[in-house]
Amino acid sequence: MTVPLDEILDPTAGPDPLDNAVWASLTGPAHAALAVGGDLARRYPAEVSPFAALRDHRDPASWDALAGLLDPGEAIVLSAPGLEVPPDWRVVETIPGVQMVATPRLVDARDEGDAPTTVLDPDADTPAMLDLTRRTRPGPFLRRTATMGTYLGVRGPDGELAAMAGERLHPAGWTEISAVCTDPAHVGRGLASRLLRDVARGIRARGEVPFLHTGAQNTRAIRLYEHLGFELRTPTVFVLVGAPR
Repeated sequence: MTVPLDEILDPTAGPDPLDNAVWASLTGPAHAALAVGGDLARRYPAEVSPFAALRDHRDPASWDALAGLLDPGEAIVLSAPGLEVPPDWRVVETIPGVQMVATPRLVDARDEGDAPTTVLDPDADTPAMLDLTRRTRPGPFLRRTATMGTYLGVRGPDGELAAMAGERLHPAGWTEISAVCTDPAHVGRGLASRLLRDVARGIRARGEVPFLHTGAQNTRAIRLYEHLGFELRTPTVFVLVGAPR
């Protein structure tokens, strides 16, 4: 049974885990077993996700701890509102982004059409998922990204993977929807919307709230997400950084 959204959200529950969503995911019950690191800094294994997080980005000790988790020359992605990178760290790329959260409209709408969604296998389907994400570039998707949560797909007439969407970050009480993408040959059929809503329904059914991130300049995607039932929570930033040499 789907839990009503207004019963999940509790404004009196204390600090919002989405204020440092990657850290909340790496320290939460769903992904703690995937985390590498300790009390000050953690990261996902390189084949799972390029994301890392600091307990407190204002604390120099947290940055020192993160440096100890990186291989020489390696760069990793950090994301948090108000993130400030120390001047001795190497900033490879900075991408402004937005964080959006679901409203009840997201899953209350009913989809029409005859394109059934199926659960993708994180082993057998990963080659097809890697191929689709390489061609459509919805964001980082690596060899073991599919182990972060449930991924759904729609098959084309020849069995090819036509579209997909799934779960990435998993702070307690929340699940991020990610890797929403459609093969160019199948655009215009509403597959991405159907998949996004089906993933969201699965999240809501276990008493959690869907959220997502996208680039601030990706206005087309933002308009689609707003139309489907997401609303802006906060601006954020994605920073690809390397440790001091």
